[in-house]
Amino acid sequence: MKKSHSFFGTISILLGIWTLFTSANHPLKRLAEDLKIEKPVDFKQKQILWADSVLATMSLEQKIGQLFMISAFTNRNENDYRRVEEQIRKYHLGGVIFFQGNPLKQAELTNRYQNAATTPLLIGIDGEWGLGMRLDDAFSFPKAITLGATGDVDLIEKMSFEIGKQCKRLGIHINFAPDVDINSNPKNPVINFRSFGESVANVTNLSLAYARGLRKANVMGSAKHFPGHGDTGEDSHYALPVLNHTFKHINEVETMPFRALIEDSIASVMIGHLHVPQLDDSPNTPASVSGKIINEYLKKGMNFNGLVVTDALNMRGLLKYFPTGLAEVKAFQAGNDLLLQTGNIDIAYETLHKKFLDSTLLVADLDHKVRKILMSKYWVGLNKYKPVDLKNLLADLNNQKSKDITQKIFDQASTIVKDEDGLLPLANSQNVAYASLSIAGKEDNVFQKTMSNYSNIANYNIPFKPSKSSDWTWVVEQVAQKDLVIVGVHGMHNLDSRNFGVVPETIKIIRELQKQTKVIVCVFGNPYSLKLFDEFETVICGFEDEPEAHIAVANIIFGIDGARGKIPVNTLALDGKVNFGINSESLGRIGWGIASEVGMDVSKLNQIRLIANNSISNQEFPGCQILVARKGKVVYYESFGNLKYGGDEPVDGQTLFDLASLTKVTATLQAIMMLYDQKKIDINLKASHYLPELSKTNKKDITIRDILLHQAGLKAFIPFYDNTKDNVNNLNPKYFKKENGDKSLLKVSDSLFVKPAIKDSVFQWIANSALVPSGGSKKYLYSDLGLIILQHIVEKISGQSLDVYVDSKIYLPLGMYNTGFNILDKKNTTNIAPTETTTDFRNSQIKGTVHDPNAALLGGVAGHAGLFSNVWDLAKLFQMNLNKGEYEDTRYFSENTIDYFTSKQSAVSHRGLGWNKPIKDDPSVSQYASESTYGHTGFTGTAAWVDPEKELIFIFLSNRVFPSSENNKIIKNKTRKRIHDIVYESIIE
Repeated sequence: MKKSHSFFGTISILLGIWTLFTSANHPLKRLAEDLKIEKPVDFKQKQILWADSVLATMSLEQKIGQLFMISAFTNRNENDYRRVEEQIRKYHLGGVIFFQGNPLKQAELTNRYQNAATTPLLIGIDGEWGLGMRLDDAFSFPKAITLGATGDVDLIEKMSFEIGKQCKRLGIHINFAPDVDINSNPKNPVINFRSFGESVANVTNLSLAYARGLRKANVMGSAKHFPGHGDTGEDSHYALPVLNHTFKHINEVETMPFRALIEDSIASVMIGHLHVPQLDDSPNTPASVSGKIINEYLKKGMNFNGLVVTDALNMRGLLKYFPTGLAEVKAFQAGNDLLLQTGNIDIAYETLHKKFLDSTLLVADLDHKVRKILMSKYWVGLNKYKPVDLKNLLADLNNQKSKDITQKIFDQASTIVKDEDGLLPLANSQNVAYASLSIAGKEDNVFQKTMSNYSNIANYNIPFKPSKSSDWTWVVEQVAQKDLVIVGVHGMHNLDSRNFGVVPETIKIIRELQKQTKVIVCVFGNPYSLKLFDEFETVICGFEDEPEAHIAVANIIFGIDGARGKIPVNTLALDGKVNFGINSESLGRIGWGIASEVGMDVSKLNQIRLIANNSISNQEFPGCQILVARKGKVVYYESFGNLKYGGDEPVDGQTLFDLASLTKVTATLQAIMMLYDQKKIDINLKASHYLPELSKTNKKDITIRDILLHQAGLKAFIPFYDNTKDNVNNLNPKYFKKENGDKSLLKVSDSLFVKPAIKDSVFQWIANSALVPSGGSKKYLYSDLGLIILQHIVEKISGQSLDVYVDSKIYLPLGMYNTGFNILDKKNTTNIAPTETTTDFRNSQIKGTVHDPNAALLGGVAGHAGLFSNVWDLAKLFQMNLNKGEYEDTRYFSENTIDYFTSKQSAVSHRGLGWNKPIKDDPSVSQYASESTYGHTGFTGTAAWVDPEKELIFIFLSNRVFPSSENNKIIKNKTRKRIHDIVYESIIE
């Protein structure tokens, strides 16, 4: 009879489960359909049969154990690990939820604990913003309140899919997320920034997206904290919060996201430890142990058939009124399926066991719950359990796609809250300061570094939590001289109860700054803190103090990207508005972007590091900067090495390099193109047309066009400084002096100056120089001399010296504040890469003055050399050229001019007009460069190439001539070419 009863009971239960599971809104049905694991009918049948077959083998003790999911840590000791392992065996536990530790140890323990389990464990984590919420060396995505500012369901689904994949990779089956609470209480101490915001629609839509992403990754989600923890003033970890709202309000606000998620088949719902009198007026009764709330309101009223999970049963909000043992019994009776984090597994298990033995609790109810748990285990694949593979685990969990998604989120979330004077985005300005108010003691940050790449910005750091005015008044005095100051508020706290970490002195500092000049306040913290900054005229919220937020806010300030974020909660600063933010436009400037967004693979680009570091170790150059941009976005930028071998002065983004022959195309050629575009010069005319002094020389018939093509027959190089020596090979005082008392001389080096008349002398020496025999036909011969002639033509037509002309017409309008001739006159800096220790007429270590001897003789301004810059400044110039002469709504040249000068023009010369073009086996340009590519290289170890076909810019700057120009390893090893090859190989579309 007993066997017969069991058989028919099993059949009856099977039919009941079949009917339940095949209902349209059963969670596991939708899960199976979304995954498209196999034909839905086949999957359902196998799932039910597996769950029921396992259940049929279980003892009462094993069934009780399946209800429990205990906490585990991976940062403890072997005694603790053994204790958990013994509890799994002793109580036949159903699951484990992991907290602090690291992924590798968690993977090891997961495999160990699974091996100890009779039935595979359901592994969980409370990872709302990813594994990094709980684990070291794991990835953290932005917090929910930041996600709420994007309002982008597609982006949030992509993020949660990545979270799901990382969970799956680590052997995690259920992530207790999303938090779907509607945070309408700014002082909420436990939900707050964990909520998507205050708008019911926004929270609902983003919660649905989050749940979908997990589901697609075959990971169960869990909507929490039912029926809604957002409008509470207590933390249920320490006390019992009360949700005092009408039944109507709870239905229309708090539970709306839950209803939508249930309709969309969320796998589980977590019940909060909060008292809701309108749903259950029993005194001090948390929802987590309320049958009225779970069995009646959630299951029957909202038709939820998925797993019901308690919030952690070791929280004081519950234990104050329901101690361990009683809490688990009441939770079971109330309708919970999974009992999460009991305060004491021994007491809880034994109490439940006794209640089943004395029939206080029904085994039929237990079977129903365990079957749901087992069906969930089947859905996550535990019917075919495999251990976690430890190989490449950390790399898999910290992948580039996650980083890209995080940057996109901050790009879309960062919000302009106020802009009363219409400052944003900033037009080019040389007179900007940045003041870092580092509440948590941080000073150097990505925000500061990013802005320094975009503008000539002076940086000031206020001491940690300044307590007296003497700590910061000096900054106010300095900044008062600036047109504008950008204030970054860093290291903030998340909670109102701690005033978000902001001390009164912080506000006082900003107030004083605003009295002196215009201020942009950038708050890298909880948007609820914006009430503290309401008196300031321009405010941006970056939400979190993360590098990606720093880049996003900097990009908004300088018009790289437009602002689109909306503050998702009501703050006093917004006068009660929710989802408010001021949009701004992109100015079309080049700036940081995401490689995958422009069809490039960062993992491939990162191979550049190996070549650069190996080259430095091989002493090809002491240091370098490398930048790659595509479609207007910088996707790779890094500095390597030091200013000198073995030194402790690292190359950084502000290091300036001697460009050598890159000067030809970044200065002289740009000037020629501008004059050509303005019809002030005809390149088909003879140079003597503009410089009559050439009319009576052998240069009388050479054309500007031939000079640009390097087919004018001019010598490659003449050491003009030899002409400045006397009969005994000493420097002739006719030209030189050791001091420059009246400032009338041109600087050659720190201790050598030359008379300005040298310019006329050098020109005359060029005019009188012999031409290279050509046999009556034109030949290609690269020459510096022609560029000096072109310099004279530019200066003759424009009425300005070359340096003044390009600075005023091109560099300053483009925001190239770190670029110029005689850079020490323009920038008061020691951060300049040294070049050669020369044995020529200067006989000195060269740093900050031009390396090329003829350019030095000309006082540092020459058509062929003399320019200093860094990769970020050059990127602006080359992006303008790539844009066919336009940048930031300003047209510098016509499209026709760019096309004309950058195309191949001669059967004799492989070059364009002034521009170099790729040739076979060129050691400084990629073999993959298209025919439309143009650029140039420099003797000091520089290169810049633009590929219009691929919309690609590659810039490489080094000081390979330090300490000697005899070092040709960079050429011999084709280092620039090899790096450039990697750039092309990284292009995926």
